[in-house]
Amino acid sequence: MQLARVIGEVVATIKDANFTGTKLLVLQPIAVSGEPFGRTLVALDSVGAGVGENVFFVRGREAAFPFYPAEPPTDAAIVGIVDHWDVETLNAAPPKVPQGSDPGASATTRDGAKPKARASGKTDGPPAGR
Repeated sequence: MQLARVIGEVVATIKDANFTGTKLLVLQPIAVSGEPFGRTLVALDSVGAGVGENVFFVRGREAAFPFYPAEPPTDAAIVGIVDHWDVETLNAAPPKVPQGSDPGASATTRDGAKPKARASGKTDGPPAGR
């Protein structure tokens, strides 16, 4: 599924009989930020969306599923109206180190003790890859 904004309607007086009773809407796909992303497209509306609303849509053969048992010849369909969405920021600040702790301190074992150095220079800790 993809996010989009409905930016227009399509009016067609002559169309495939399977489109009878359906609404064709022009969509502008949008990025998670809400900015336009990609090329506009026409989609069949299965949920009663209107111009200016944010929606999510599907492409491909699945686009005809909401209209079953009819099989309209479509490759895009609106399947939901979006009320809002929340996204974690990708450029979030790194976690703060508690005051008094040393971020460069060496690792500890599960019980909190520092690993013992072996003669080979390796430490007593979990085997590599775990």
